[in-house]
Amino acid sequence: MVNSRAEMGIGRYHWMYPGSKNHQYRPVPTLGDRASPLSSPGCFECCIKCLGGVPYASLVATILCFSGVALFCGCGHVALAGTVAILEQHFSTNTSDHALLSEVIQLMQYVIYGIASFFFLYGIILLAEGFYTTSAVKELHGEFKTTACGRCISGMFVFLTYVLGVAWLGVFGFSAVPVFMFYNIWSTCEVIKAPQSNGTAGVEQICVDIRQYGIIPWNAFPGKICGSALENICNTNEFYMSYHLFIVACAGAGATVIALLIYMMATTYNYAVLKFKSREDCCTKF
Repeated sequence: MVNSRAEMGIGRYHWMYPGSKNHQYRPVPTLGDRASPLSSPGCFECCIKCLGGVPYASLVATILCFSGVALFCGCGHVALAGTVAILEQHFSTNTSDHALLSEVIQLMQYVIYGIASFFFLYGIILLAEGFYTTSAVKELHGEFKTTACGRCISGMFVFLTYVLGVAWLGVFGFSAVPVFMFYNIWSTCEVIKAPQSNGTAGVEQICVDIRQYGIIPWNAFPGKICGSALENICNTNEFYMSYHLFIVACAGAGATVIALLIYMMATTYNYAVLKFKSREDCCTKF
């Protein structure tokens, strides 16, 4: 009976308003059917996703590489200039005796300019390659696909980084040579300053012969400095600055070696994963 009355009411409404027959009633969505704002990704989720694509190893290696190369190039350049000044003023008064050494040091200063420029560019390229491979490995973007050319470029960077790492091991060892030389001179000066030295005669017998290091020829004059004259050299600003700058340059070379080792591990891992994911049957050969 209730249903028949309701139908009669609907029929009377349609008779009075004929246009309402074509009107379609849609159910009102309930609270459960409505999209919750928490279901859509927010700013926090997007930031977490973006941070997941940051190559932290390459980023740390780039900062360390820039710092190490800057210390090595800047301090090494100034220290070499100070070394030439010390040699010209005290150990080799004749210009022709150390002409070859001056040319070599000048050439090394130009090489330092080239090293700084190259590693600035190479660090940026490796960081960009780290972003590329990290995004590809973690598949942060659905349309991100690896190609044979991209894998070949990654492999080339792996090989080049290994070569540069071996080369910088040699640079690190070479930068320790002037530190060793200046340390010997400094330790000799400390012996001269020690109170247990046997008077003036004993002090004048303590000498440093710079010719034994092979940086100037054996016929260079004077080549050997003894006693109070050697102590005066150790008290000069050129000696003090050159000694400490060579230490900092050696530390910078060591930091660059560590940065290249991190680059090696990061690029090798990314290349191996890209190579593995490029196989169609990677799931069966895992």
